[in-house]
Amino acid sequence: MDFAFTSEQEALRELARQILQDHATHERLRALEASGEWFDRTAWEELGKAKLLGVAIAEEYGGSGLGVVELGILLEEVGRAVAPVPVLASLALGALPIAHFGSPEQRARWLPSVASGEVILTGALVELDSRAPQQPTTVAKSDGKQWRLDGVKTCVPAGGIAERILVPARTGRDRVGLFLVDPRTSGVTREPQSLTHREPHTRLTLTGVRVPSADVIGDPAAGTPMPWLHEHAVAAYCATQVGVCDRALRMTAEYTVGRQQFGVPIASFQAVHQRAADAYIDLEAMRLTAWEALYRLSEGLPAEDHVTIAKFWAAEAGQHVAVAAQHLHGGIGVDVDYPLHRYFMWAKHIELMLGSASEQLARLGARLAEQS
Repeated sequence: MDFAFTSEQEALRELARQILQDHATHERLRALEASGEWFDRTAWEELGKAKLLGVAIAEEYGGSGLGVVELGILLEEVGRAVAPVPVLASLALGALPIAHFGSPEQRARWLPSVASGEVILTGALVELDSRAPQQPTTVAKSDGKQWRLDGVKTCVPAGGIAERILVPARTGRDRVGLFLVDPRTSGVTREPQSLTHREPHTRLTLTGVRVPSADVIGDPAAGTPMPWLHEHAVAAYCATQVGVCDRALRMTAEYTVGRQQFGVPIASFQAVHQRAADAYIDLEAMRLTAWEALYRLSEGLPAEDHVTIAKFWAAEAGQHVAVAAQHLHGGIGVDVDYPLHRYFMWAKHIELMLGSASEQLARLGARLAEQS
């Protein structure tokens, strides 16, 4: 069986890599950080012009008509460049569920603008009161032709710049609906949060927020979109982590070959060999499980366990690779004037987002217990 990417997928990878390498340079990232701005609008516009923001959007809505695997390729390149662009938020958390569950009117309204980069969407999956995004404590109650939402969401990526925020809310026992919330509407409070990787997220408080029926995704009484959204969101973070750790390890290889001690490159030391080899094995396990999960999602195959396994590796192995990269760099690895520190912070952020390694193991254990 051939596991290689197609020529079209490789071309997409090279285009995304070239754009992000040109714009998300160390100097550019330092300038953005010094200015207090995280969003690289120039890089975002270039991604839009190259039609990469429509990678998983149908051609009739201005996209490329590709799929989840191709979105994973794009996200891997975003991670490789630690690029400050909301690709994961706008595409994986916002556009994908609209493309899959939205009405024709909702697709026509939002997807063309997302594909061009004119509109940014996001999703609010995290709550402090619930460790399981599929079981939110945020509540939605039917109120005539509207729904009333009450609850608090946290760690919303790109929440400060998004045109709409996709909010999962409980509509009944064991039922969750998806609601497109206008963050400027009455009853919505947005508070900035600074996370591990320094990208600003948002704490979203909803107090009696009215959402019209036209902004409800799918059937809120059925509650079917939420497991689908959760699996795709987790897989998106896994793909990003592959890019983060791949680049961190390559930077480490370059550094250890050039850095000399006792007149020889430190890459020739056995201890360095062993640490780098362990990190490489972790990286490849992370890569294989992530792509298996993405493939199964793209084909509509059952993927719950595969996504959970991929997130375990993204969390556990991701942190191992990041720590090994810093360790093998020595003191320079923690110098914020050197680019490696960003990769460590991104790896740590993704490790914990939507469930740590121990939470993934607990989920797998519960699944096995159900099947026994």
